[in-house]
Amino acid sequence: MAKVRLRAPLSQRSGGSGAHDLPGATVGEVLRELERRHPPIVGWILDERGAVRPHVNVFVNGEPTREDAVVEPTDVLQVLPSISGGCV
Repeated sequence: MAKVRLRAPLSQRSGGSGAHDLPGATVGEVLRELERRHPPIVGWILDERGAVRPHVNVFVNGEPTREDAVVEPTDVLQVLPSISGGCV
């Protein structure tokens, strides 16, 4: 199973854990399984079509990726919401 790592506030919506071992053959399948197991996270990573939201970055083993990328059982997925804002 691939390991999914989440940062706050996503980890708070997934049972308070920042690491999850989840099955799936693609990034999208793994993230849908995360949503299935933790309903409060639905809509925060994937949109209604199952695509990764534009403001969310997903990496597999440190490399940017897409939801249709193949995932191996030893892979580590990192899900990072974009940070914006600030004022001068």
